[in-house]
Amino acid sequence: MFSPRTTFMPSAAALVLLAAVGMLASGCQQKQAENKEVIRPVKVVEIAKADTTRALDYSGSVRARTDMNLGFRINGKIVDRRVDIGQRVKPGDVLARIDSTDYELAVKRAEATLESAQKQVQTADLTRNRAQQLFDKNVAPKSQLEQAQLGYDQAVTTRDSAKSALDEAKNQVAYSDLKSDLSGIVTAVNADVGQVVGSGTPVLTVAVDGEKEVQIAVPEMDIAHFSTGKAVKARFWSDDALVLDGTVREVSGSADTQSRTFSVRVSLPNDPRVLLGMTANVAASAENTQPFVSIPLSALAEKDGQKIVWLVDRQAGTVHSQPVKIADFSDDGVRVADGLKAGETVVAAGTQFMTENLKVKLPDAAGQQAAAVPNGNAAAADVVR
Repeated sequence: MFSPRTTFMPSAAALVLLAAVGMLASGCQQKQAENKEVIRPVKVVEIAKADTTRALDYSGSVRARTDMNLGFRINGKIVDRRVDIGQRVKPGDVLARIDSTDYELAVKRAEATLESAQKQVQTADLTRNRAQQLFDKNVAPKSQLEQAQLGYDQAVTTRDSAKSALDEAKNQVAYSDLKSDLSGIVTAVNADVGQVVGSGTPVLTVAVDGEKEVQIAVPEMDIAHFSTGKAVKARFWSDDALVLDGTVREVSGSADTQSRTFSVRVSLPNDPRVLLGMTANVAASAENTQPFVSIPLSALAEKDGQKIVWLVDRQAGTVHSQPVKIADFSDDGVRVADGLKAGETVVAAGTQFMTENLKVKLPDAAGQQAAAVPNGNAAAADVVR
């Protein structure tokens, strides 16, 4: 049996009405989303008061105050070397020797010359005495006596000269042995057996026992802070607990032609734990002519080609850009010469998301760790999530 069923068909007006209601609801939601402000949580740092001093730290090596560069006083070929690097020596020890054959022959020649000169003195003395006797008897003129006296004086002078030549030749033989004048440690060997060296050529270097010092190289920007008598601290890589009070003993008057740094020598107190060649750090302090403040590198941003930071207005809860002048970069961040002052708060991270007058959410008092620190660095606050 067929039963008729009524079918409902929406009219065009109803469809239009539904569409209008949907669009109105969507517009309201979009407008509501646009009216909702974006508040971004940030990590901030508070600028601490800048310190008027800064630390200077330079590394160097321990060396003896006096290094003897020993060389022969005569020319010759080295035939013997008796010491090695690290060996201790004392005064009078023979360190090396050169061939002395020619100098020994010179001694024999000088001895023969002296003997001949002594014979000449004897002959001249006999001639002078004979002339004196003849003059006393009025047999010979006075001029003959005077001539005999002059011959005797000349013979004596020749003998004295021969004596000096013999002494010099003997000295030359003695100089064939290179001896140490002071106690110390051999630190370098510059010539070896078989090498022909000239007089004065360094053959061995001996570090003299006694006071030790650290030699450091200081750039020209900081050399003005080092002067004779300045107190410094010396620390050693081999022992972190070893810290000695040092004193600047010498400051070079000119810079090295290659490194353009100035050599500074720091005297150390006598301590058996300090050995030659050890690496040391010399720490000193310097007065800042222009106090700097430090910020983390992450707090630095750039806007229109200029270095800026984002300052936080705590009362308004907004940020705005602040141009800064960079002094230099340090191990813990950036040193700012101008543009910031103590007590100001800057965004420490996420600067790429900052815009002018952006609303931000700051850490609460319990989570904030910003505080003034003695070296002028900014302290970071926790991120609020």
